[in-house]
Amino acid sequence: MRAGLTVLCLAYVLSQFFRAFLAVLSGVLEQDIGATPDDLAFASGLWFLSFAVMQIPVGWALDRIGPRRTAWVLLLLGGAGGAAVFALASTALHINIAMLLIGVGCSPVLMASYYIFARQFPAAQFATLAALMLGVGSVGNLVASYPMAWAAETVGWRLSLWLLAAASALVALGIALTVRDPEPAASDTQGSLLDLLKMPVIWAILPLALVNYAPAGAVRGLWIGPYLQDVFGLSTSQVGQATLVMGIAMICGTLCYGPLDRLFKTQKWVVFTGNMICVAAILALSLNVAANAGLSIALCAALGFFGGSFPVVMAHGRGFFPPHLAGRGVTFLNLCSIGGVGVMQFISGPLHNTASARGVEAGYSAVFAFFGLSLLVGTLIYLFSRDSTN
Repeated sequence: MRAGLTVLCLAYVLSQFFRAFLAVLSGVLEQDIGATPDDLAFASGLWFLSFAVMQIPVGWALDRIGPRRTAWVLLLLGGAGGAAVFALASTALHINIAMLLIGVGCSPVLMASYYIFARQFPAAQFATLAALMLGVGSVGNLVASYPMAWAAETVGWRLSLWLLAAASALVALGIALTVRDPEPAASDTQGSLLDLLKMPVIWAILPLALVNYAPAGAVRGLWIGPYLQDVFGLSTSQVGQATLVMGIAMICGTLCYGPLDRLFKTQKWVVFTGNMICVAAILALSLNVAANAGLSIALCAALGFFGGSFPVVMAHGRGFFPPHLAGRGVTFLNLCSIGGVGVMQFISGPLHNTASARGVEAGYSAVFAFFGLSLLVGTLIYLFSRDSTN
């Protein structure tokens, strides 16, 4: 099982990479194939949307056929195949197709790990294990920053994508060889997604799950790149360094959140406090969008750090799921989280385009305000949730 979880962690490194690498390629993709930041926002949204939609069949597959086959088949076909399509892209449409396929390929890898944690480890350890997997896997976020910018400038973005396609195929085969499925629960054939929706205890958690990851995921995944280039004139290499800072902050935040529920004996108030600080950071960024690059990068780092409460939100919801719905439960929460990023990315592109008529700074200020206010609403609804310490 250790070997299997290690390979699943490598797969999650790839997943983190693919959701974030467009930020450092925005300049070169616009130059080479005419893909604008708004085009890339749409492509990024397709990644998150396809990832989210797949959580429903992935949840069913985890409970019915197990994490091994679910993860390796999708990563091989979608992850490796999508990266190959990206390497061959000549228009923005090709980028859209590639990102959609890659989203499908990445959709099962984290949930396969979470399913194993939920089925084979004590409930009290779930948040810590989930945060550890998320934190270590987020190395992919770092690779998608300065190292990807360096690779694009050194060997070209096409060769870089071919290498990523090969890496995805190798990791998929590693999952097939090393992951072992947990023993099925006695009632695994019973229950459905509707049974989850009939549980009032999770209703106040779902709105926050929809918006919790969106500000950090969308800004790191795309907007930080064109924002720093358009407003402050940073180069691709400098954008890579800035995204590296934000990526490190996201990893540190995720790892710090992991044990806090056991330390403070509460999940609800850990999540609420962290997200309110996150709201303050992104609204401050919106109000000071053209102040100076150093302040903007610092606020993005704060956004990344305090926006890392996802594993505690998952643990909060997971504590209310019966064992036979563990797979569908965690994937449903992940659907909300990732789907929320996708929907908000679709909205952010036209919003940026419209607001930019008042100036470059106005476009980015509107995008950041949109993310911040959405998170504020979700966090306030979360106040009505029932606490759980598992």
